[in-house]
Amino acid sequence: MQQNRKPATAKPAGIISPQYCSPYNVDLAVVRKVTALADNFSVINVNGKVVFNLQASLMSINDHRVLLDAAGKPIVTLRQKIMTTHDRWQAFRGESTQPEDLIFSVKRPSMFQVKTKLEVFLANNTREQVCDFKIKGSWFERSCVVYAGESLTIVAQMHKKNTVQSVAIGKDSFMLTVYPNNDYGFIVALILILDEINQDKRRQAQN
Repeated sequence: MQQNRKPATAKPAGIISPQYCSPYNVDLAVVRKVTALADNFSVINVNGKVVFNLQASLMSINDHRVLLDAAGKPIVTLRQKIMTTHDRWQAFRGESTQPEDLIFSVKRPSMFQVKTKLEVFLANNTREQVCDFKIKGSWFERSCVVYAGESLTIVAQMHKKNTVQSVAIGKDSFMLTVYPNNDYGFIVALILILDEINQDKRRQAQN
């Protein structure tokens, strides 16, 4: 990890919504809750309050995941794009899956990776010659960094260290630090897609 790199301090970029941009670091705990029919997440802030929930049925055939705000309102639908040469996920506003409501897409540039590397393209970047964000690191070690484009500017980090002191998180949970003026709703959606991609890899390895 490039721990010595300067975090991003650019003007607020409300990719999902400006309301998720803070002038300060935002520390979040992402807690997995597995039941018989679902693999869900809760995202909790430093005060122990739920900020987001991800609801996903393990029996879903459409590979849809819906990110809800604290009031239960759908804010982003995550969908895996089938029949592509790369792992690709798309994020849409609300509960839509229509092209005009696309916010961003995520792809794995290489199918054979030892370390995690994902490229993120905002909806208006239709040519996809240069990514808008990049995720690098080790998912196994829960140590990943989100960079702005091809730069070394860090916008967020995923890590094991418990910085949300008021929350007792389980072993299958992890922490996020989102740096100032970056959309933490967007970062949460990215990390949940990253988890889905790695869960798929794990299931394929078991088959």
